[in-house]
Amino acid sequence: MKFFVDTADVEAIAELNDLGMVDGVTTNPSIIMKSGRDILEVTKEICDLVAGPVSAEVVATKADDMIAEGRKLAKIAENITVKVPLTWDGLKACKTLSSEGNMVNVTLCFSANQALLAAKAGATFISPFIGRLDDINIDGMDLIADIRTIYDNYDFGTEILAASIRTVNHMKDAALVGADVATAPPAVIKSMANHVLTDKGLDAFMKDWEKTGQKIL
Repeated sequence: MKFFVDTADVEAIAELNDLGMVDGVTTNPSIIMKSGRDILEVTKEICDLVAGPVSAEVVATKADDMIAEGRKLAKIAENITVKVPLTWDGLKACKTLSSEGNMVNVTLCFSANQALLAAKAGATFISPFIGRLDDINIDGMDLIADIRTIYDNYDFGTEILAASIRTVNHMKDAALVGADVATAPPAVIKSMANHVLTDKGLDAFMKDWEKTGQKIL
């Protein structure tokens, strides 16, 4: 499973990228707002840092305006993925932009039917929102599983990008159910390394090592 980092924090992206933990980056208007930076400037900086796809989202709601914004965003760098919402206008924009050779990430997906439409429209990525489904007592992983089955049935090339990831269990479950990609905040990805028994074992090792009175360096 590929890891995308869901942030516009360049320093956080760089740290994970140096460890080989970044296959791409996703942003959205809320993330750009939190960064406090100009969307074109920060997106270009991220694209220069990361080799994989970098999602930059349109803010228009009408197809023609989405297409115009998408074309402008796509000029930032070759690895830009234009992000559009899963609305009828968004699907129109997806079809046009993908037909022009652009990568397109269709976001805010909450049903398998929506995912099927996105694949038919030529989406590079479909972004089902796990956490937001969990918020209304629907298991988001069931949606990932349904999309996986449909896409495999018809050999669609659209990649399933598990989004709205909030916990390390979301990451594990997305991998188990067959998501192609998971996008998560840096803190969630880093937390995947944590385990209480690792900490306990390391503490025991260190105490025993101190008793030997030895040094390696």
